[in-house]
Amino acid sequence: MAHALRGQRRRRDHLTGLWQNATTALLGRTNAEGFFSYWPTVADDENADPRDRGYGAWMRDTEKVVLSHSLHSAPWPNARVFDEPAADVVKRLKQEPGGDIVVFASASVIKALLAADALDRLSMTVFPKILGGGKRLFNGEAPASTWTLTSVTQGEGVVALTYDTSR
Repeated sequence: MAHALRGQRRRRDHLTGLWQNATTALLGRTNAEGFFSYWPTVADDENADPRDRGYGAWMRDTEKVVLSHSLHSAPWPNARVFDEPAADVVKRLKQEPGGDIVVFASASVIKALLAADALDRLSMTVFPKILGGGKRLFNGEAPASTWTLTSVTQGEGVVALTYDTSR
């Protein structure tokens, strides 16, 4: 049991490290709808893990950029909606003041940014469960590129990998 708890702590610490320095969350519309309906409520849940409360508060308070063809305005605080290619939006965001821009679980956004060589870091968490559905991140559409493994965290059979681009 102690090993399982250590693994869970390491995984949460890894995830916390992904968003702590970020000042902008970039998401596709589907993930935005799910994230913004769930995470802000966790911020005030005294029974939630403190790292989850921190992420919930960050998700509630940080700037959110949503890529969508169907939304014309954002129904969430601190959010902007763009109906433009992801790489164009990221290029513009990088010119604005602020910290890191982070994309969580939006496969269509990540695939577009990989195709445009617009990602500096790629973090993946591999779980020992195959669900058999969902969008594939690597399906042969991204151009060849080279990445350097910079971090590995493991616990409870889960492996979190972080790669930096090797441009």
